[in-house]
Amino acid sequence: MWEPRTRLGRMVREGKILTYEEALETGYPIREVEVVDALLPDLTDDVLGVNMIQRMTDSGRRVRFNVLCVVGNGDGYVGLAVCKGKEVSSTIKKAIDSAKLNLIPVMRGNGSWESSEGPGNSVPFKVTGRSGSTRITLLPAPSGKGLVIGDYGRRVLTLAGITDVWSRSKGQTRSTINFAKATFNALVELNKTRIHDSDRDRLHMKSGREL
Repeated sequence: MWEPRTRLGRMVREGKILTYEEALETGYPIREVEVVDALLPDLTDDVLGVNMIQRMTDSGRRVRFNVLCVVGNGDGYVGLAVCKGKEVSSTIKKAIDSAKLNLIPVMRGNGSWESSEGPGNSVPFKVTGRSGSTRITLLPAPSGKGLVIGDYGRRVLTLAGITDVWSRSKGQTRSTINFAKATFNALVELNKTRIHDSDRDRLHMKSGREL
């Protein structure tokens, strides 16, 4: 039985908050995975990579695992996390839980000059994300184009609910972690841009899931 440790958790368990959107509106930080599980039960997780790290110490060889995981509902919410641990299974669970606590609403729209019709399931405008030396630029694409991006970026965008996008990449793009994180950071940048209400309508913009 879940015993909430935070005020937000108690409000969710008591039925005072019924949706994830209501939880965000309270302004309280979401610090319990159970809150996310209760309000977004349709989340899917995808382990993008498990890397073994070996290090020699005075007591012998030390092995740890580096796990990269993305979670999302395929409709406007996605989270990403990288975790380290001694055992694969426990580290994967830790990464999934951390990704759930790192969820962001995804700003979607249709900013493609090739098609100005809705609904908008691409990005509303050009945006760039960075991680290490890797830079990923997402550009609006018309409906039906698909995700023109590397595999790890595609998996992040799929769980975010984006179906069509052009992309450009620079830097060390062979790094799984940096490629996925740069793609995720591009989605974070979308939320930082101020958009006039008239442009929101023109670009068919929406944030988060469709209720």
